[in-house]
Amino acid sequence: MKTTDLVIVGAGPAGIFTALEMIRRGSKQKIMIFEKGQPVEKRTCPKSKTGHCMNCKPYCHITTGFSGAGAFSDGKLSLSCEVGGDLPQLLGTDFVQNITDYTDTIYLEFGADTHVEGQENTDEVKEIRKRAIRAGLKLVDCPIRHIGTEKAHRLYGDIEQYLLDHGVELYFGYECNNLILDRETCLGVLVSHNGVTEEVHAKHTVIATGRRGADWLEKLCAEHNIAHLPGTVDIGVRVEVRNEIMEMVNKVLYESKLIGYPAPFKNKVRTFCQNPGGFVSQENYDNDLAVVNGHSYKEKKSDNTNLAILCSHNFSVPFNQPIEYAQKVGELTNMLGAGHILVQRFGDILDGKRTWEKELAQSNVRPTLPDAVAGDITAAMPYRAMTNIINFMHAMDQVVPGFASQETLLYSPELKFYSNRVKMDQNLNTNIAGLHCLGDSSGWTRGLMMASSMGVIMGRLLANEM
Repeated sequence: MKTTDLVIVGAGPAGIFTALEMIRRGSKQKIMIFEKGQPVEKRTCPKSKTGHCMNCKPYCHITTGFSGAGAFSDGKLSLSCEVGGDLPQLLGTDFVQNITDYTDTIYLEFGADTHVEGQENTDEVKEIRKRAIRAGLKLVDCPIRHIGTEKAHRLYGDIEQYLLDHGVELYFGYECNNLILDRETCLGVLVSHNGVTEEVHAKHTVIATGRRGADWLEKLCAEHNIAHLPGTVDIGVRVEVRNEIMEMVNKVLYESKLIGYPAPFKNKVRTFCQNPGGFVSQENYDNDLAVVNGHSYKEKKSDNTNLAILCSHNFSVPFNQPIEYAQKVGELTNMLGAGHILVQRFGDILDGKRTWEKELAQSNVRPTLPDAVAGDITAAMPYRAMTNIINFMHAMDQVVPGFASQETLLYSPELKFYSNRVKMDQNLNTNIAGLHCLGDSSGWTRGLMMASSMGVIMGRLLANEM
């Protein structure tokens, strides 16, 4: 049995920044972090050598390990608290924005690029906004600090070493099996390593398992009566076009965050994670679920820009399992692609036909995910979501002419799991004493910066107990 003051499950940004802020605040509390994956320096994706996804076991190195998906993402930090979840609803907009600004300074200290995208060219921004309004879309102002995939790897490596140098105990290759509870008080966690299960007792337990751990946390909530509400799940596609089409938006904003509520369903649809000169990528989740994502490097560039179009789905009565719903959509799409990501031209979707490999080879837009399989994503995508995506793309075409062209590529499935929303007070306490849930797995954040900021808030609260 191990004993500590704080045990953190998951070494993603929320967990990392909890420990980091406690150190910066002078806390002498003993901190243990248990991570299913590997340290940054041991995280490698074999696809860079093999050219195709190897479906690594027991987990995908892109999504699992120190810093979570952050080490292999394009490392975009959204500097506005309007973007990245609903934490301002819980803690207040001004407070969360102040924390976001502070968290940004920490990233700068560890080597993030000082340049901020989307702050200049106000006349051009006004023109883009004007087009968006005409198309029935809202342009969200959000300055972006772009770290870059290769630099994110180094930055988080430096943070990892900083934590080790300051006495944080990092345990890699450990899986959390369950919580240790005494009625309505959390005493710690059960972890396993190489087939051996061990108890870890702590005054405070932080669960920060990210999107990959959202399903697991949902099951814990049901098992232990941790108060929660059904959360939102995003289902959509990754869109890829030539850089020339996105040239103005890329130059002026770097990342355009547009939101719409297209007819006839009026569901929220938004753009997410835009990568100028970027690359479409594959991530593998539990049960061999392959999902599409995108990233961009600081130096290495492609001829294309990719971004996600996501439809938000909320369920309540009688169905309240949004994660399982999205997983079924993903599984069906994977089945049609024989375990691979599906790609289809937008024009073929409108024509009601599948896309063939020879048609991709003849197009101006060449896929940056070479092992994606040409096919028909509409055979797996729910009608409501597909209709939303098509109508949203037509609206986008008014903002960015050529966006909804015949050759525009759509990859599927793009799924974002945010877990059921865990109920917490303003001190981030759940209804189980000593238990706190942070980051994307808590349902309160969506993305790198806001998860990091939530960790900072948790770190300050715990440091005050020193």
